[in-house]
Amino acid sequence: MQPALPQRLAWSLLRLLVLCGLLLATPAGAAPDGVVTTPSRHGQRETLDRFEAALRAAGWLVFAEIDHAAAATAVGMRLPPRTVVLFGNPRAGTPGMAETPTLALDLPMRVLVWQDDAGATQLTRSTGADLAQRLFARHGVVIPPAQQAGTEAFLAGLAAGATE
Repeated sequence: MQPALPQRLAWSLLRLLVLCGLLLATPAGAAPDGVVTTPSRHGQRETLDRFEAALRAAGWLVFAEIDHAAAATAVGMRLPPRTVVLFGNPRAGTPGMAETPTLALDLPMRVLVWQDDAGATQLTRSTGADLAQRLFARHGVVIPPAQQAGTEAFLAGLAAGATE
C-alpha cells in the first residue's frame, strides 16, 4: 500500500533537505574559494561596531545590517548570531552602476559577522579577486589585478580593525 500523498511529499522533502545539507556542508574550518574568515577577539556586537567604525573612518557608508538570527526568531526558529553588513562607497559605485546598471544586483558589498558552534565570533568576507572574478565579471566589468589587490588590502584592513 502506498503512503498517502501528504506523507510521501513530506518524506520526499525531508530527503531533499538532507541531500542539500550534505552537498552544501563544508568541513569545519574550510571555506569556499574566494571567502576569508577571520576570528574576532571581540563579541558579535563589538565586532560589528568596530567594522562599521572602520568603514566610516574610511569615508564609506553602512547601508544596512541584516540580522538573520532575529528573522529566524520572528518565525519561531533558532539560529546563532548571523549578521550581514551591507556597505559601499557611492563615489566609487555610482559611476559603475550608471554605466552598467546590472551591477546594482550585486552591490553594495557585504560582510558576515557570525558566531560559530563554540560561541566564537567570526568575520567572513569575499576576497578582492573573488569580487572581481565573480561579481564584476558577470556584469562584463573587468577589474585589473592591481585594483583587485588594492580591494583585497582595503578589505583585509577593515577586517583586522574589526577583529583584532
